[in-house]
Amino acid sequence: MNPAGNTGIRPHHAGMTNPLLDFSALPRFDAIRPEHIAPAIDTLLADAEAAVAHATTAAPVTWDGFVEPLHDATERLGRAWNQVGHLNAVVNTPQLREAYNAALPKVTRFHSALQQNQALYERFRTLAAAPDAADWSPVRRRVVDNALRDFRLGGAELEPDARARFAQVQQELAELSARFSEHVLDATDAWSYTTTDESELAGLPADVRAQCRAAAEAAGEPGWRLTLKMPCYLPVQTWADDRALRERLYRAYGVLASEAGPAALDNGPLIDAILALRAEQARLLGHAHYAALALTTRMARTDDEVLAFLRDLAARALPHARRDRAELEAFARDTLGIDTLQPWDLMWVSQKLRETRFDYSGQEVKRYFTEPRVLAGLFDVIGSLYGLRVEADSAPVWHEDVRFYRLVDGGGRLVGQFYLDLYAREGKRGGAWMDDCRNRRQRAGGSAQTPVVYLVCNFGRGVDGAPATFTHDEVVTLFHEMGHGLHQLLTEVGELPVAGINGVEWDVVELPSQFMENFCWEWPRVEAMTAHVDTGEPLPRALFDRMLAARNFQSGMQTVRQLEFALFDMELHAGEPPADVLGLLERIRDEVAVNRPPPWHRFPHQFAHIFAGGYAAGYYSYKWAEVLSADAYAAFEEQPDALADTGARFRHEILARGGSRPALENFRAFRGREPRIDALLRHSGMAG
Repeated sequence: MNPAGNTGIRPHHAGMTNPLLDFSALPRFDAIRPEHIAPAIDTLLADAEAAVAHATTAAPVTWDGFVEPLHDATERLGRAWNQVGHLNAVVNTPQLREAYNAALPKVTRFHSALQQNQALYERFRTLAAAPDAADWSPVRRRVVDNALRDFRLGGAELEPDARARFAQVQQELAELSARFSEHVLDATDAWSYTTTDESELAGLPADVRAQCRAAAEAAGEPGWRLTLKMPCYLPVQTWADDRALRERLYRAYGVLASEAGPAALDNGPLIDAILALRAEQARLLGHAHYAALALTTRMARTDDEVLAFLRDLAARALPHARRDRAELEAFARDTLGIDTLQPWDLMWVSQKLRETRFDYSGQEVKRYFTEPRVLAGLFDVIGSLYGLRVEADSAPVWHEDVRFYRLVDGGGRLVGQFYLDLYAREGKRGGAWMDDCRNRRQRAGGSAQTPVVYLVCNFGRGVDGAPATFTHDEVVTLFHEMGHGLHQLLTEVGELPVAGINGVEWDVVELPSQFMENFCWEWPRVEAMTAHVDTGEPLPRALFDRMLAARNFQSGMQTVRQLEFALFDMELHAGEPPADVLGLLERIRDEVAVNRPPPWHRFPHQFAHIFAGGYAAGYYSYKWAEVLSADAYAAFEEQPDALADTGARFRHEILARGGSRPALENFRAFRGREPRIDALLRHSGMAG
């Protein structure tokens, strides 16, 4: 039996010598080299272009004779290019980056040309008007409707000169976004601070110190090496008692990829260029601004609707946020002797206040969340919700840290597989994400291609033979990304364009991920996923109760911080690009912020979500989807004894559907009504 599932795709010619051309099983990550990229992508582009040419002439225009062959060719190209992009994000090297950037314009040009292909557009219109179209499944109808929409959004209806310019804009945007991300990675990797004075590390957890010691040894240095990667930066800001050390790292992180560093890594010019190109892209398609263009494929319909939603939530959260800030200032002054609260004090003072008020330390809690138990607990949640088992599996991987798992149902049938890459390292992009390696696809004859995903985090690894330990926030992050993964893995849609998260409105993709976070707060789950790194004892119930009491600690401040980012993103794109991006951000802060970074801080230069990711004019989706996810979880709260039944409905109506019907219909089918904000406000401690 093929361990990767039946792909239905034969190995490409030369596939055994170039791993990027082998689609017979799982990707051969251990064999892919930078020199494989150009010949593989060139070959697959030629194949895809030939398939497109055939699709524009083949008769008659039917699903099996027209759509399926087109999907075959573009899927092979997409899967190979996805592997290249993934490696560029997780094991970046100068050689790999050079090969990726050389191929990027070619791939971008192909997709631009595909979206603008007049003959293909006409054939899809012919297909939509075919006499048997009324007999299609709703899924196929959705595929064709989306395809027609995407042709229009790709410039297919533009005049020739405008089409050419639109394609050029798309290519330039792809290249600029890649450079933006590279600049952040390079600037982060380039900075370090080594100290031989252990007193500077006072307050830092033992495992973080050990990681810093190991980093110094690896660099051939004495002492302790600190970096701006999250497993080091966040603990310093949270626990380091040395105020000067916190300030040193805060200042370095705050100006990453800006004019304060090497000119070659300054993202300032890239921000201006990206915004100008997005505005031009929107104008070419007849939209007033980029936000209007982006919202054509979202659940929210207009920028006014989004801005009203964000400002309504801000009005509810600001009183709580101002109270949080006032309490923090009073505690810093009266208890810690800090008269002026600086930005590099915020996390440290907050942690001290949390410890004082709730009588526990986040570092104390971290000792209980050992990696083996956390993973076992996560997999148990999947089992109890959906009746599925997670089993260790084997596959070629890109780094020795990576593990691979399979998801099977009660009868042992393979549902999907996933890679898990947990630890931060040099050459790996920061943050946490899920990405698609291979999507579900149903083929003629009944065979199904099973989905495979990547789950990537940036946690600290265990040292001196001890397992890694996670903060509770990191546990929540892991559950969040697994939620994205389950959205992709549990799809039951067999058509690629709407399987998994494909075709799902972007402002709703966070629903399954945020939904999973809730299970990190259920006592039976937490007890089962904890085992103290030294004693093996589970987290004491009394300590959990204190954590639960602190769950909404500073939720007002946290909410307005997210609203600051979301409002900045939407205002940035809902009009002509501002002449002063930093000035716009300051105006947004005047409106909603209670914690102000210094004037020299360059947050936009690192805001990869909107300048190098998919969240441009879409960062609001975190809060938009949080309304849906909180309301969805409330269904489980309302019927605590019907976990499996409610889980089955959630799987069937939301996860399994993919993008095969509008997300609002999915939600209505699950909840039986429209979404309400009540659960979000209650979960955040802001009800009433």
